Amino acid sequence: MFHGSMVALVTPMREDGAVDDDSLAGLIECHVSQGTDAIVAVGTTGESATLDEEEHCALIRRCVELAAGRLPVIAGTGANATSEAIRLTRCAMEAGADACLLVTPYYNKPTQEGLYQHHKTVAEAVPIPQILYNVPGRTACDMRPETVERLSHISNIVGIKEATGDLDRARAILDCCGERLDLYSGDDATAMELMLMGGRGVISVTANVAPRAMHELCEAALSGDRARAEAINHRLEALHRDLFVEANPIPVKWALAEMGLIPPGLRLPLTPLSPQYHDRVRAALRQAGVLE
Repeated sequence: MFHGSMVALVTPMREDGAVDDDSLAGLIECHVSQGTDAIVAVGTTGESATLDEEEHCALIRRCVELAAGRLPVIAGTGANATSEAIRLTRCAMEAGADACLLVTPYYNKPTQEGLYQHHKTVAEAVPIPQILYNVPGRTACDMRPETVERLSHISNIVGIKEATGDLDRARAILDCCGERLDLYSGDDATAMELMLMGGRGVISVTANVAPRAMHELCEAALSGDRARAEAINHRLEALHRDLFVEANPIPVKWALAEMGLIPPGLRLPLTPLSPQYHDRVRAALRQAGVLE
């Protein structure tokens, strides 16, 4: 249903933490023109954890308006309370989003049965296409392949963003889910290999600053052109690494501000990129050819 380079879009903010609508519009225009295959709005990189429900829904609506049907909008609507996830997912559907991305419930540490029941309940409550999101490094909760396989039989659960970076895990999901579920990388550093083995794309932080290159990388990998994919990926390897020198989205928002695309705003408890990393991230941007 979705494929290629799907940008995990930042939420531009002014220095006082207010959302900057002009910069948001500019970013989406950039992604349309640079070939990005889908917008993933208000996820981890979009600072969803610091937005209240009203802001969250308003941002989804605005992204849908700005995209104007030119590329799909996938809305981050996960929550650690099932009832909240249902409300956010319903809001996204009513706003016209094409699908929703639902992170495993964080902090609660549910069992595998709890994860199954949570996602099943949201999927049954709201008929929009839904993509699972497994990122145990942030959530302290790991959805195992056997649970993914159970959920793959629910008709509107259409994919999973697997962000462990573990290619053996990716292979296990491909083997047990087959054509029922699309697999997406949530780890830029291993995304190329995941696509070459049968994944359908990447939900990418790197695509925020190098959208054209990430689109071309995905295009090459999805067509099985390893040599071309490796050549593009080589230019991006430093970005894949250095956009995580501090917690995402701290480095990528600094990088976009350095490129003149957004203001430098973040919301507490996130703080600006430490000065010791400025030259490192700047060098990665230059290696990728997106900063002079």
